[in-house]
Amino acid sequence: MKEKKVKVKSDAGVHARPASILVREAMKFPCDIYIIKGQMEANGKSIMSVLGLAITKGSSLIIRANGEMEEEAVDRLSTLIENDFAELASK
Repeated sequence: MKEKKVKVKSDAGVHARPASILVREAMKFPCDIYIIKGQMEANGKSIMSVLGLAITKGSSLIIRANGEMEEEAVDRLSTLIENDFAELASK
């Protein structure tokens, strides 16, 4: 199991568009991925689950992965969040 703590910098938090980017990237990895905010845990491959976290600016999240390519998955998703989804927003 691999995990990393990240802070959301986006003024809009993680609303529908960034959540869909996050889920789309998570689905590229064969491991189980979870996003944790406080006491709530979401399946990182489910848009409804991620949106249910109501992630706002300044939220502290834990990105957790377990299984094949877990390290790559955590690194990729945490980088997306830390860079405010800028890398994929134009695609």
